[in-house]
Amino acid sequence: MKKIVILGGGTAGWMAANILNKALAAEGFEIHLIESEQIGIIGVGEGSTPQLKQFFAYLDIDESQWMPACNATYKNGISFNDWTNSEGHNHYFHPFPSPFDQQTLGAFLYYCKLRHQGMDIDCLPNQFFLTAKLAEYAYTPITKEGIAPIKLNYAYHFDSVLLGQFLAKIAKEKGVKHTIATLKSSELDEPIGIKSISLDNGDIVEADLFVDASGFNSELLQKALGVKFHSYSDNLFNDSAIAFPSEITEKYNTQTEASALSAGWAWKIPLTNRYGNGYVFSSRYTDFEQAESELKAHLGIASELEVNARRLKMKVGQVEKHWHKNVLAIGLSQGFIEPLEATALHLVQESLMQFIKHFNKGKFIDENKTAFNQTINERFEGIRDYIVCHYKVNTRTDSQYWQDNRDNPCISENLQAVLEAWDNSEDIASVLQSRNMTQYYPVVSWYCLLAGYQRFPEATAPNKMPASQIEGLRKMLAARTELFIPV
Repeated sequence: MKKIVILGGGTAGWMAANILNKALAAEGFEIHLIESEQIGIIGVGEGSTPQLKQFFAYLDIDESQWMPACNATYKNGISFNDWTNSEGHNHYFHPFPSPFDQQTLGAFLYYCKLRHQGMDIDCLPNQFFLTAKLAEYAYTPITKEGIAPIKLNYAYHFDSVLLGQFLAKIAKEKGVKHTIATLKSSELDEPIGIKSISLDNGDIVEADLFVDASGFNSELLQKALGVKFHSYSDNLFNDSAIAFPSEITEKYNTQTEASALSAGWAWKIPLTNRYGNGYVFSSRYTDFEQAESELKAHLGIASELEVNARRLKMKVGQVEKHWHKNVLAIGLSQGFIEPLEATALHLVQESLMQFIKHFNKGKFIDENKTAFNQTINERFEGIRDYIVCHYKVNTRTDSQYWQDNRDNPCISENLQAVLEAWDNSEDIASVLQSRNMTQYYPVVSWYCLLAGYQRFPEATAPNKMPASQIEGLRKMLAARTELFIPV
């Protein structure tokens, strides 16, 4: 019997257990997950990208099975609030590109072109995408009974602790072995990697492959094997977060809210039983006490009210090698890009699926490890560029944090090329495609970001577009909205 041992539970560890069991159990692999009761999980990442739907489809798990168990809600996109100082334009909605958008995308791109040419025209993405209207008026992305489905991309909000528990239950039902114990030490065996790990229950566990899901500690990949970590602190300043729940309203918008504050940004995520709130910030500009006070004020919570806030430190960046010798790192042990675009579980899922692809080509052959590591490293960097762009193009002037982000020269050549093309009114699609950046975020997502921030030259000509055109688009989207199930 060949054996894969996963060190660490939580959502990442149990995602790994389910995916690896589904893919490799038939080839004779036993999957064994070891987790400690003494080590808590981060457990505040409560949003996803649309790829999570593919994860559940891969495991043949329906939404009706997992969503109620995890207090989950639908996520049509992200609402960005106060990231700019543009009067009347300090809010924009970032949708997930969908097949339906082909009906309105042309108009959005055309309006952006006119605005680049100096016409004083409103090209915020909010008015061009159906999912923006669904989120604004509290509709789910699921059509009403008897109405043909409309193909939309959507994601989810969920209680991450409950999701980990749900995935643990599924994995154990499918035959994954589970041990509750704490790692004491690792025995190395050159050139293989790790020969065995010793646990506090007295067990010595050997495996063909160890999966490090031990969080920021990265007990196996970084500590035992010494793989280096590359920090992103030069252009992603946030390294801390504070989080606490609040009461949910009867009707909520089906979106994540990301609101800029003085030293970072606040999230507001609706679950079926509560809101999840948090403030991601840089400790160079504020501290936990000040962050808690600012978040309370932002949410309208009395400063003296006890909220039992969780305080978290983040290690933002990625390891140089995600698969080294016989250790594969996933989740926080491989790296973390701050939660602005909710990419944490996407990176876990993508890493696991890419691992299976490369592992099946030749098991532990170094050539496959090299190809895998390059693929995952490039994905981290591609996502990093997109997130850094949010900070780089901000126009806030109210705090040193935002000014320093805007003035920061530490951006990649890829991001610099995109911004130069956009600012020169050139075709950013060709830039993105020539640099293989569209495999991380499609062209329309970059348009939504840059148009949402109103990164255009000063308007020099009046709006000559007939009001009836945009009004017709609004009416069409409003009519389509009524086809969907409300919250």
